[in-house]
Amino acid sequence: MTDQIAIGADIGGSHITSAAVNLRTFEILENTTFSAKIDNKASKDVIMQDWAKAINKSIESVSMQTKADIGFAIPGPFNYKTGVAMFEGDNDKYESLHNVSVPEELPKFINSEKVNLRFLNDATSFGVGVSTQGKARKCKKVIVVTLGTGFGSAFISNGVPQVNSNDVPQDGCLWDKPYKTGISDDYFSTRWCIERYFELTSQRVKGVKEIAAADTDESRKVFTEFGANMAEFMIPFVKKFQAEIIVMGGNISKASDLFLPKLKNDLEKAGLQLEFEVSPLLEDAAIIGSAKLFVNDFWNVVKNELPEI
Repeated sequence: MTDQIAIGADIGGSHITSAAVNLRTFEILENTTFSAKIDNKASKDVIMQDWAKAINKSIESVSMQTKADIGFAIPGPFNYKTGVAMFEGDNDKYESLHNVSVPEELPKFINSEKVNLRFLNDATSFGVGVSTQGKARKCKKVIVVTLGTGFGSAFISNGVPQVNSNDVPQDGCLWDKPYKTGISDDYFSTRWCIERYFELTSQRVKGVKEIAAADTDESRKVFTEFGANMAEFMIPFVKKFQAEIIVMGGNISKASDLFLPKLKNDLEKAGLQLEFEVSPLLEDAAIIGSAKLFVNDFWNVVKNELPEI
């Protein structure tokens, strides 16, 4: 039975969540989800130990002490082929893991005789996960965006993330592409919403939830501009990829009712008719997507396309 199960682990800036995934149904098994808080400023060994706390509980819950296949959904910069972390000071997280090989270091703390590790970008993992569920399951061409601290994205074709295809942007990601006076990550992230709200109101808030709750002309203006900006930025990529659906995740997507009407309207004006879905899966999608790395057919397609940054 355990050869049909893999552990998926979603690595965040302040926590890890892991769970066992049925590789036939792509469902998370009950009572296998565990989380642990992480101090991303801690030493290498402390971080590894804390990652292992959650993973070991998931392993024990499905009796994988002999052999454990573990897929990681982890943010960059990261060498996804080799499993070497590339975090540095300007990332403001996990600096102690810079140039550390996770496959060499983490198994020391894992309670299983044989440990196999594979890695995928966290936004890509989310994209792979949501493509197995909901509306996107029936679509061949899916664009996934995660809207939160940063702007994550993935282009999924027939369930496979596209990195080097001619119809996707360089590296298959959007966060670093030019937009207005900077890059898209400057505009489709929590910090843009906070700064724009401050410009309009002189009020400093902590997050998007507070802006949405304000329900004022100024707060509505923030979200209308967010939707208009996103449409303007996304139109050429949607056209080139011929996307059938855009799936959204991340904290800002929880306020989608405030910006999605404008985004949809502007895309329709550009002649683009496509579905939208705000995924309810959240980190479960990333867990499912990372565990899918242990489906042989999927792995054989993606293993040579994994980014090395």
